[in-house]
Amino acid sequence: MGKEIITTISPITGQPLLIREGVSPEDFLSIVEKSSHAFSTFRHTHPLKRRQEVVKKALEILSRKSDLLAQELTEQMGRPIAYTGSEISTARMRAEYLLKVSDEVLRDSPGEEQEGFRRFIRKEPLGVILVIFAWNYPYLILINSLVPAILAGNTLLLKPSPQTPTVAEHIVSIFTEAGLPENVLQTVHCGAPKTLESFVSHPDIRSIAFTGSVSGGVAVQKAAASRVVPVGLELGGKDPAYVRPDVNLTWAAENIVDGAIFNSGQSCCSIERVYVHESVYDDFLKAAVKVLEGYKLGDPRDKNTQIGPVVSARSAKTISEHIKDAEARGAVNLTPKSVFAEGVRLGETFVRPELLAGCDHSMRIMTEETFGPTVPVMKVSNDEEAVKLMNDSRFGLTASIWTKDAEIGERLVERVEAGTVFVNRCDYPSPDLAWTGWKDSGRGVTLSKFGFEAFVKLKSFHLKSCPELDK
Repeated sequence: MGKEIITTISPITGQPLLIREGVSPEDFLSIVEKSSHAFSTFRHTHPLKRRQEVVKKALEILSRKSDLLAQELTEQMGRPIAYTGSEISTARMRAEYLLKVSDEVLRDSPGEEQEGFRRFIRKEPLGVILVIFAWNYPYLILINSLVPAILAGNTLLLKPSPQTPTVAEHIVSIFTEAGLPENVLQTVHCGAPKTLESFVSHPDIRSIAFTGSVSGGVAVQKAAASRVVPVGLELGGKDPAYVRPDVNLTWAAENIVDGAIFNSGQSCCSIERVYVHESVYDDFLKAAVKVLEGYKLGDPRDKNTQIGPVVSARSAKTISEHIKDAEARGAVNLTPKSVFAEGVRLGETFVRPELLAGCDHSMRIMTEETFGPTVPVMKVSNDEEAVKLMNDSRFGLTASIWTKDAEIGERLVERVEAGTVFVNRCDYPSPDLAWTGWKDSGRGVTLSKFGFEAFVKLKSFHLKSCPELDK
């Protein structure tokens, strides 16, 4: 059997952009062996302080390469060039927080004092970790696992999305330049699900960190099920927002529309459904239309473009199907179409933002992950109904409530079933807070002080002094 050929299709032109050769199961055996050997020395030759120095230097190099990396992101996944540079700076910010807390998080935890005894718990690295990460925010997603795993003393195999293959290659190069020993980081290109499943099931892979679709995460989980190995899953979302009647509607509409359509809605924590109190429903819709009129859909290489293409023709088809289903079931399309007419002519992946009124939970656009620039809105009569509908989902990644009364907002989000809840904010994983999904949105934690736990195992030391015996 020949090597797998992986082709990256440009979301801008629809033409082949990059070609990579996939790793075969036989090649993977050698890669894992090299990683295992690197682990046996790295954890001893590079104590935490030295690992911290390497990460700091790597972040400096990452920042110096920001313009190049941003340009490649725009070419490969289609986000406008006006915004891709901020992903690199945000990735560095996240990493710097993880660096800052690493001494505290990775130090030994003492047991209770007792004369003649010394007891403590140590956090030990796991070994070879397989990181499978998505294309939509590839540097941010990778940093979440990469930095705590390296600081803890592990070695990593980085499996990028075929859509953004150069991300892993750049990171390996950057960390090597920063002084990381050979084979502590390696890139593994793979586009075939069955081949990837064989990677996951390799007995020397000590942990898997997966970011992607629910179906992809379930497949990884099944592939790992024959042995006892931790699997971290960051999966999909159908994140709700609720607009209370006391909020400034212009301000709320600006933020909610941005939270729904930024990056063409291709974020696991994009707002994907909006509930608005009936007393301000019509006014909110008017405000949202006005906000949409200020956006430009166009070529992402143009610095004036705010919305670029979605990642693929298949993605565009899914978005279209959700919109048609909603309209067939009674939703009213309020999208100011003339604003985006020029942009949609650029190609089938140039999907205009869509504002849909009169939505309900009989529609796919309110229950399935759309992953596109849509703003479906449903009228509700009170807070109780809003919270009930927010929780009526198989997903639970983030949720937001928009209100002038922060105290009421906090009481309401306490009842919302999601890993991160916001009042008057959305679509922002803060590095000092745990990033975690409830329900089908995932399992495990990245970011915060808890984000290290997936990459260590605990070892208890119970040491007793030898008594002085009478001669």
